[in-house]
Amino acid sequence: MTVHHLDCCRMHPLGRRLLSGEGSVFERATMVSHVLAVESKEGIVLVDSGIGMDDVKEPQKRLGKSFLDGLRPELDESRTALRQLEGLGYEARDVRHIVLTHLDLDHAGGLSDFPDAHVHVLKSEYDAATQRLTRNEAHRYRPIQWAHGPKWELHEVAGGERFHGFERVRAIVEPDVLLLPAGGHTRGHAVVAVRTGDTWLAHAGDAYFHHGEVADPPHCPPGLALFQRMLSVDNAARVANQTRLRELKREAGGSVRVFCAHDEEEWASFTGASGARAS
Repeated sequence: MTVHHLDCCRMHPLGRRLLSGEGSVFERATMVSHVLAVESKEGIVLVDSGIGMDDVKEPQKRLGKSFLDGLRPELDESRTALRQLEGLGYEARDVRHIVLTHLDLDHAGGLSDFPDAHVHVLKSEYDAATQRLTRNEAHRYRPIQWAHGPKWELHEVAGGERFHGFERVRAIVEPDVLLLPAGGHTRGHAVVAVRTGDTWLAHAGDAYFHHGEVADPPHCPPGLALFQRMLSVDNAARVANQTRLRELKREAGGSVRVFCAHDEEEWASFTGASGARAS
């Protein structure tokens, strides 16, 4: 399957040295929103959806002041998944499935641009996003982003064969797209694995934020490490899943490429740091 790597929102929080390990604390860092657009036999499959058209048009209403002030996203319509897919010759109706790592607002904003798509997510994540039981969850989930009534496909964690140490839920386009439960950042966070020929792409969402966290030995800039601990609903589970991802990267070698949603260096390794790129 051909996979296009899209950056569906650039964000520029203050504190570059603390967040990326270089530059000044008074400079702004850059974080991407790495989305996959997979050309499958069933149509286009998106892995995450980034910031959507309505988020760009009504940012205060859709994204909230704390996100806008803290992350300083570039609200650029041309970066939305819809506009980038149109640039590749597709229409909204060509997106048949959206598979989400989780429902945080910077991952789910594009859902409303593809109302005909089936939206796949772990049921535990859907429950967390719709119930919003804690203050953290009330801020991170924005129900307005799915007020259009998506065609939800909710997946339970199933037993059976494992994928490189992860339990797996086979989601869609069998056997080429898998949901791998990896909670911690949120209650129902998942890694999404996509097979392309002899290689798997493992989109780790926000299971980690910096490429150094899956390196040997692992390392992470202190501000980003603190940010992750503050956001996580189960920090022990988050750390354990980072360990599993690091082991997966080491043991699988070139047969699995592991990457997260927001690391600019990982995104550039697929794209050459300029626009959408197929792999």
